[in-house]
Amino acid sequence: MNDSDRKAALIAVLRAGGAEAVATFRALPEGHFATGRYENGWAARDILAHLAAIEWTYARLLDLPSRDADADSGGRVERNVAPEVGSRMDDYNRKQVERRASKTIAELVAEFETNRAATIAAVEAAKPAALARQVESFGGMRGTLADVIEAVVVQHVGGHVRDIAG
Repeated sequence: MNDSDRKAALIAVLRAGGAEAVATFRALPEGHFATGRYENGWAARDILAHLAAIEWTYARLLDLPSRDADADSGGRVERNVAPEVGSRMDDYNRKQVERRASKTIAELVAEFETNRAATIAAVEAAKPAALARQVESFGGMRGTLADVIEAVVVQHVGGHVRDIAG
């Protein structure tokens, strides 16, 4: 698959995954979101708040530096992951969920939709060849930018949508 085809396929899966997530959220009764669904005692509502909170970060994946060594870095590959990344991510996620505690389910779904649209727009604006760059996400996911976006934005979110749906 060439870079342009890969970009088109990625955009299609981002659109489909976002639409499926929103349809799932809207089909669930309000009371469903109060039930426990995940580790750390998160209810379905907390997972939705987590998804709304992190969705805005995905467009930033396009700004990750390449993992390819270059002359300016003295042959070093810069890493985007600190050793304490797990605890930092857990703390970030907890804070973002807490910040959204007063939002309604409809507001969380709207935030998710807005941020997914921003992710799609960022991918649409990217040059196809940029999606073939080797990168490493904050969470340590490595691969081509397109593969990292698909793993984090589609698979990670899809897993959480299944958690919410139960």
